[in-house]
Amino acid sequence: MDESAWARIKPQKIALDGDQVAYRIAGKGPLLLLVHGMAGSSVTWRYVMPTLAERFTVLAPDLLGQGESDRPRSGYSVGAHADTLRDLLDALEHKRATVVGQSLGGGVAMQLADQFPERCERLVLVDSGGLGREVTRYLRMLTLPGFEYVFPLFCTPRLRDAGNAIATWLGRAGVRSTPAREEIWRSYASLADARSRRAFFRSLRDGIDVGGQAVSALGRLYRASQLPTLIVWGAKDPFIPVSHAIAAHAAIPGSRLEIFEGVGHYPHCEAPERFVEVLIDFIASTEPARLPARSARQQPEQQS
Repeated sequence: MDESAWARIKPQKIALDGDQVAYRIAGKGPLLLLVHGMAGSSVTWRYVMPTLAERFTVLAPDLLGQGESDRPRSGYSVGAHADTLRDLLDALEHKRATVVGQSLGGGVAMQLADQFPERCERLVLVDSGGLGREVTRYLRMLTLPGFEYVFPLFCTPRLRDAGNAIATWLGRAGVRSTPAREEIWRSYASLADARSRRAFFRSLRDGIDVGGQAVSALGRLYRASQLPTLIVWGAKDPFIPVSHAIAAHAAIPGSRLEIFEGVGHYPHCEAPERFVEVLIDFIASTEPARLPARSARQQPEQQS
């Protein structure tokens, strides 16, 4: 990773409906909108954003409740996140984008394409949520009633700071963590803050219950056939099984499926060079969609 190139992509903030939304933006060219996963932030794209910015304008926001964005008391459904992304595009004067969503961000990307198809040129789903019932036992456990009151015992600022100190010491000793472990630790560490934790549990329970993912987009993925769609998945994803990628590929006519062997939940971090190569090739080999607004598509049905 080019640390200096990433360091130059500074977070910025903009007010949207009274909330401060943080984002990073770099490059010139067609717009890529990168949407991170749960308990994540735009930092998750650090391995790929500088390289992608050599060819595209790359916009990576922090969803509300996460990263450096505000943490309002509500507004954490995928629909609310999609509204925020639409407002962000408007505020920055971007009409449309190729939308790349990882984990929770994949669910948000699909919702954005469903609510505002005119804003989406292509859809890229990376180990996406919302494509099936199965999900790791750990996430199901977090949805148990009252667990948010127990969780702080295992995730305190003192434990977070101790973990960061140990990681720094190991790094100086030449012991490097893996990108996947770094992502998992960053997500865990973010929950030491009470307001972040509250936003996390509200977002989690919007899409997951003790039986697994409560919402599935599989039944309406046929609509995505109008959008060039790429599905990227790590074959060893410990959180969301690769079978979801295969089912989504079958449900979206014309979609492209790329399974990364030996990779887990974070292909953009664990195999960034291949991720960039696949994404660039997908964009180069497809024409951007130009879909009407949802209201415009529904108008003939209302007249008949």
